[in-house]
Amino acid sequence: MDNGTERIPTRVSERELARRWSAVRAVMADRGLDALVMQSSNDWLGGYVKWFTDIPAHNGYPRSVVFYADGRPMSVVDMGPFRGRRVLEGRDPVHRGVGEILTTPAFLSIAYTHDYEAELVAGALAAHGCRSIGLVAPGAMPSGFVDGLRRRLSGHAGFSDATEAVDRLKAIKSEEEIALIRRCAQLQDAVFARVLEGIRPGMRDVEITALAQHAAQVLGSEQGIFLGSSAPLGQRSSFLGRHMQGRRIQKGDHFSLLIEVNGPGGFYTEIARTIVLGRASQELLDGFAAVKAAQEHTLSLIRPGASCREIAAAHDEWMRAHGLPEEMRLYAHGQGYDMVERPLIRADESWTLEAGMCLAVHPGYETESLFAVICDNYMVEADGVSACLHATEKRIFEVC
Repeated sequence: MDNGTERIPTRVSERELARRWSAVRAVMADRGLDALVMQSSNDWLGGYVKWFTDIPAHNGYPRSVVFYADGRPMSVVDMGPFRGRRVLEGRDPVHRGVGEILTTPAFLSIAYTHDYEAELVAGALAAHGCRSIGLVAPGAMPSGFVDGLRRRLSGHAGFSDATEAVDRLKAIKSEEEIALIRRCAQLQDAVFARVLEGIRPGMRDVEITALAQHAAQVLGSEQGIFLGSSAPLGQRSSFLGRHMQGRRIQKGDHFSLLIEVNGPGGFYTEIARTIVLGRASQELLDGFAAVKAAQEHTLSLIRPGASCREIAAAHDEWMRAHGLPEEMRLYAHGQGYDMVERPLIRADESWTLEAGMCLAVHPGYETESLFAVICDNYMVEADGVSACLHATEKRIFEVC
């Protein structure tokens, strides 16, 4: 009999979900929280609901989760018909740990529906007698949803921000999660190899990224981005999205490609390299050598207890010393169920590194004539940084 589980190629284990739930409940007990509430609408930067339920949000449709401190199964509010309710009692093989799924047709593009999910979530909280409620990433929720919760439970419950506590748990990966992260990096290596086999003069940039996307999804990826563009040598080939990928690459041109997709199980890593349909210019080779050296410098500083802001400052100092621009955006950060998660290697990050964190490290810089970039993933281990999770060579790839 089809119970739905065979439709999901890769799931985390029951033991892994129980580990997460137990760790969260310990934090909730310390803070006196009765419930956590979270909402996501995509699985690019919406990994909280995936981490708690092993089911992602997607397509911009809001998916809300109520996680209870007392061990009762979760309440989930999802896209569906008005007044829909499925009673699962925590025994469903697909929606593991979920007691009920409530549905309503709410859309982020329709402002007056933002309160619809709030009504159902508030009802679930009230029915379970929850009075101390932690919101997880409330800034990422529609204001109508948050305002609706507060209004409906005014005088009956208090709210606090529980994001930091959940982020810390989410950032430290278990052995099972690390194995899935490694599989994602291996998938991306295979995708890049497929691009090297298939790229040809005359292809539009979007055909190159479509080739990569097809390979990734066949290998087990569900979501992510493929950024890149081609240009003649002497003009920068920046990371551009599909809307700007209409140019045709010609012999002698180069192409910068970022593959940032999730792998089996939903974890993200990312890899970036530059491909030349011919011979690379010395400027391009020198630029890549510089960012490769900058990456190696950062890797030398990664260890448990290292300050993220101090690593960022050291990177800027290294760049200045080599006549290169400081980082003004983000050149290294955590990854997991989100493309970008804490910690950030940046001046505004308060965390220190801990063993079990997964980091993408991608220093780069650009000029009018050059886009120099490298990107790979690493684990923070007890004695420092791991070997690179990606096996793709760190070089400019010349396809002749």
